Amino acid sequence: MQQVELLIVHAAQLVTCASSVPKRGTAMRDVGLIVDGAVAVQDGRIVAVDTTDALIANYESDHTIDVSGKVVCPSFVDPHTHLVYAGKRLDEFEQRIQGTAYLDILKAGGGILSTVHATRAASVDELVESALKRLDIMLKHGTTTVEIKTGYGLDTETEMRMLQAIERLHQEHRIDIVPTFLAAHAIPPEYRGQLLDYVELIVTEMLPMAAEWYQNSTFKRDGIPFFIDIFCEEGAFDIEATRKIFDAGRQYGLELKAHVDEFVNLGGARLSSEMGATSIDHLDHTSDEEIVLLGQSDSVAVVIPAVNFNLGSCHFAPARQMIDANVALALTTDANPGSAPCYSMPMVMAIACRYQKLLPAETLNASTINAAHALRLAGQVGSIEIGKRADLLIMDTGDYRDIAYQFGINLVQAIFKDGKQIV
Repeated sequence: MQQVELLIVHAAQLVTCASSVPKRGTAMRDVGLIVDGAVAVQDGRIVAVDTTDALIANYESDHTIDVSGKVVCPSFVDPHTHLVYAGKRLDEFEQRIQGTAYLDILKAGGGILSTVHATRAASVDELVESALKRLDIMLKHGTTTVEIKTGYGLDTETEMRMLQAIERLHQEHRIDIVPTFLAAHAIPPEYRGQLLDYVELIVTEMLPMAAEWYQNSTFKRDGIPFFIDIFCEEGAFDIEATRKIFDAGRQYGLELKAHVDEFVNLGGARLSSEMGATSIDHLDHTSDEEIVLLGQSDSVAVVIPAVNFNLGSCHFAPARQMIDANVALALTTDANPGSAPCYSMPMVMAIACRYQKLLPAETLNASTINAAHALRLAGQVGSIEIGKRADLLIMDTGDYRDIAYQFGINLVQAIFKDGKQIV
């Protein structure tokens, strides 16, 4: 009989989401369900997954938790957020309610640029203090791994300050963080009408400094990848600017991500997949042809229903079509101060079921194992499999479909991070 530090037994449903590759097509409907399931944990890692009878025949522990009537599932992975920022955009919320379009707000100096103004005036300590509170909310809703982007500085000094804040958050919070450099988020006001000059600043000054920062960071030490991201969109960065920044990022060894097709299709999905982007995000106006290409690529498509919901739009990314076209699909909150003030992956799952016609199983796989692949961390998190971190949720329901079916409440009863109960 093998002694372990933790046994979780008698789960009504143990939902593993197990897969060595991103789930696609019909595999998205398979959550790896084990009835009366159990998990054994040692040194923060999963060492056994099976039915309760099979597992307790070989393992014992002084710390055994009986979760009869509950669901045990992987904790959530959120692969696209903008959690580090200063200021609020409540006035814009009211403007949108009264009919002002998001792009019109941006053109008038609001939107991203409003947050840029506030973030430039904030210290690292101020950015960390506000972001820690947001991470606390995400953790309570079951997220234990999250990507955080820069992009509200748009100058070298503030972008580097945001990277410092992101590293502090990684050091101080229980949530694991993945950093992304998004200096190409918008054209800063001092470079209005000078896109090529700003791209040159990113390529020749910002990227070298960011790459050097990463080499000396705790992220590099901990084996966490560093991404570069670009907002390829009308009024932001065109295809040629995107290609140039991607080429520079790859020269510095950065992984690629992209915001594309949120409002207008510029061909960013095609370019990003051709250049080997790890994930391609938003995809609200991606063409049928590009969806087929995504289904043939290794890129994970990250769709963001919270943005459409928040903007009051009835047009959502064609997630159902993507899954049917064999695209590896992930979900995210896109937590940010303007277009998606949402910190709950279960809420995102609920929206995706109703407006994008995903099944609960598909949303769960998209919020765990596929989201982990969108961050190149699927070897560590995103599923309940032997050798992975014991990042687990106990949900106050006996049927995993409730996670997406119920909304406006939090079913998370307990959270385990590296095998330790933290909530």
